[in-house]
Amino acid sequence: MLEALLVELTSGDDARAESAVPRLAALGKETVIPSLRGLLDSPEADIRWWAARTLASLPSLDPGLLLPLLSDAAPEVRQCAALGLCSHPSAAGIPPLIRALSDPDNLAADLAARALIAVGEPATESLLAVLKEAGQPARILAMRALAEIADPRAIRPMIEAMSEESAMLQYWAETGLERLGVNMLYVKP
Repeated sequence: MLEALLVELTSGDDARAESAVPRLAALGKETVIPSLRGLLDSPEADIRWWAARTLASLPSLDPGLLLPLLSDAAPEVRQCAALGLCSHPSAAGIPPLIRALSDPDNLAADLAARALIAVGEPATESLLAVLKEAGQPARILAMRALAEIADPRAIRPMIEAMSEESAMLQYWAETGLERLGVNMLYVKP
């Protein structure tokens, strides 16, 4: 049964592979994870993607299995890993997800921000550091994540971002301040 489903998963036919995912998940993580780990080492990005997709579908997955995939050579695998971490948030994922905010692939970076939002308040300090140290695209994603998390520790950086030239940074700072109930800003004369 397992071998037949793995053949379906790696068939190159998306419909067949997708139909194999829930059936593999139903076998239980103890049964499928060893085989999926082997597929993660495949030279073919499509096979690594389907292995990541299947791992992400497992209930109560150890997110550590997806974290190395955030640095995969293929952007689609990095995207899949970040999306999977949205469903399996863990504070252990904060450092690689923070690095992924600067991913050259915009979708992978956006999904990393969503995964950090799923982690919640434990990600706040690292996101605040991104506001000080990273390039503009990563800073915007970090501000969006902070706005969604709505941790009061982000109030001062949000207020400071209101004077930035980036309209996107200002938008997410304003959104975060509204969520935090700080929707009136006082400007120094």
